[in-house]
Amino acid sequence: MVGTGGPVATFSVWDYVVFAGTILAAAGLGLFQAIRGRKETSSAEFLLGGRQMTAVPVAMSLTASFMSGITVIGTPAEAYRYGTAFWLFGFSYAIMSTVTAEIFVPLFYRLGITSAYEYLELRFSRPIRVIGTSMYIVQTSVFFDFSVTGLDLWGVLVATGAVCIIYCTLGGLKAVIWTDVLQMVIMLAGFVAVIARGAVLQGGLTKIWKDAGEGGRLETFDFDPDPLKRHTFWTILVGGSVMWVSIYSINQSQVQRYISCKTLGHAKMSLYVNMVGLWITVSLAMFSGLTMYSIYKQCDPLTNGDVGTTDQLLPYLVMDILAVYPGIPGLFVAAAYSGTLSTVSSSINALVAVTMEDFIVPVWKGLTERQISWMNMGLSIFFGGVCIGMAGVASAMGSVLQAALSIFGMISGPLLGLYLLGMLFRTANSVGGLVGMITGLALTLWVGIGGQIYPPKAEKTNPLPLTTEGCTINQNYTTAYPWTSPVTSQPDFRPALADTWYSLSYLYFSLLGLLITLVSGLLVSMITGETTCSPNLYFNHRHPNDSEASDVTEKAAADFDLGADNAAFTDIAVMCKDGEKTTKL
Repeated sequence: MVGTGGPVATFSVWDYVVFAGTILAAAGLGLFQAIRGRKETSSAEFLLGGRQMTAVPVAMSLTASFMSGITVIGTPAEAYRYGTAFWLFGFSYAIMSTVTAEIFVPLFYRLGITSAYEYLELRFSRPIRVIGTSMYIVQTSVFFDFSVTGLDLWGVLVATGAVCIIYCTLGGLKAVIWTDVLQMVIMLAGFVAVIARGAVLQGGLTKIWKDAGEGGRLETFDFDPDPLKRHTFWTILVGGSVMWVSIYSINQSQVQRYISCKTLGHAKMSLYVNMVGLWITVSLAMFSGLTMYSIYKQCDPLTNGDVGTTDQLLPYLVMDILAVYPGIPGLFVAAAYSGTLSTVSSSINALVAVTMEDFIVPVWKGLTERQISWMNMGLSIFFGGVCIGMAGVASAMGSVLQAALSIFGMISGPLLGLYLLGMLFRTANSVGGLVGMITGLALTLWVGIGGQIYPPKAEKTNPLPLTTEGCTINQNYTTAYPWTSPVTSQPDFRPALADTWYSLSYLYFSLLGLLITLVSGLLVSMITGETTCSPNLYFNHRHPNDSEASDVTEKAAADFDLGADNAAFTDIAVMCKDGEKTTKL
């Protein structure tokens, strides 16, 4: 009987057929885009889709890039265990979309950059650009771990990874974006299948909502200002907004998408459409979690020993309620894998872009277009292999949602602070930027790694009560699911900082890194002297061509030079010079 504990069904032949079919369909779409654009072999075509993309497919790709297998598995478990506070991220998505579209997009679009980290050289110095790019590569490689966590079927993982490598290598960004569109649809279909079946079993959506309310899952707003509490209105609104701004505004995977749009208007619109996509995705994921609670409110699979971690809850639910419909569990696993493929393909393409633009092209300036194209494809294969290899590390991880977001907070926060330091303050110089970024990164890594080693106590995370009173089968073992992660052990010793500094909400990691970088960077810059920069490098400077670009002007791929030949480096005259060392105290 559904919802009473015990072993659940396993995959049927039809499940494997549906799963394989959806993955092959995604691969086929990517290969179709590669074949259709085979005559366009330029680097701008490969990395930026020829800068001819339109708003809607780019928006769906933006959403799919970070709505990965982590979202499919982790967010419903979040609603099941902690309630609907996570829904407040809808406010964060709105703030993130507005800030990114109105501040960062015009600047990056005006400079005609390919790598987001080109700005750091224009505004500060070459070493800072190299450090920023290196931080992104490390961050993205680590995120590979979490992207595949929960999907630890090695045979299928290698096969889908190979598929991803093929269409990334042959089709470039255009293939990745159009494949993301299909994968986004598959992800949403997986959530809808869970909610629809749950509504049938429980007697309607109203009953699910009522059960959630009675179980305390609908107490969304907690206005406690305590920064140590995991999710409150303030941690999500303030910390969550800064974290998502850092993900969307300066992360190469996202920047590369919206600067591929054919006009500035399309680029901005893609972010606002993406905001709606994020709202829909997180709402379906949260309601899937409430559906799970309604079914298991009397028999928690985690407490009962049916699963070992919260990340195994949704796969267990799927096999419990959908196994009677052959093929539907396969659709769910395809949804999780589609999210993973989307994240991986986005990361591969972005890693190729930053490696070429920030490391290879500036050093070997005489490369022909053909040589660059071959290097693009070779790097796609290399980073695809790295992705598959990192899956082995991922198998040692536990809960994926918070860990993945923590990684972004620890690294993206100081980077965002560095960009804002350059964009907002004319006083900032390269010495201040370097010191600020290193200081911010050191502190966020300290608190973030400490929080992973010594997780905060239950009174700060506020898990909601669960029971096993309705279980008819009590397990003395944990069901092993091949697509999920193992339990992680907790340390016995807790230092004094564990319940204060290390218990800081993971959503404040980005804010902490940003503030430390800004304050220390400004202080050092004021001491070491001003720098002279082109006004084009500040966000409030309006270039005469901005209005034209935002209307109907479409740019041919050939109009954009890459790397050291980027027009931004010549037209704006490599941009900043450390001026007279006028001391400001």
